[in-house]
Amino acid sequence: MGKFVYNGNVKVEFEDRLLAHLQVAIVNKLRRGESFQFTWRDDSSTGGGRTSIWVNPQSSLIYKFYGSRPPALNPAWLEALAFVANSPAGLHVVPEPEDAAEEPLTDENA
Repeated sequence: MGKFVYNGNVKVEFEDRLLAHLQVAIVNKLRRGESFQFTWRDDSSTGGGRTSIWVNPQSSLIYKFYGSRPPALNPAWLEALAFVANSPAGLHVVPEPEDAAEEPLTDENA
């Protein structure tokens, strides 16, 4: 499990693989200077419900991965996350689709 920290006070855990995909989607939006809403479901152990944050280029974001190796990235999942990030509802977790590409993206072939 990795950890996403927003402005030092909002902390949420995501699987490392999901967090890596979210990181790419978020960085791509911020690189273009775009602000957006990011919403996720809270774990029942923390009370359940949903949390939404407004992410902008001035936001302080930390991505803490607990695995020692970066996960392979699925281009189809990155595309799906980018699509919802550009929607009025903003970025939210969507299920990982099957990857149409033959080889997943890694540091070596990204």
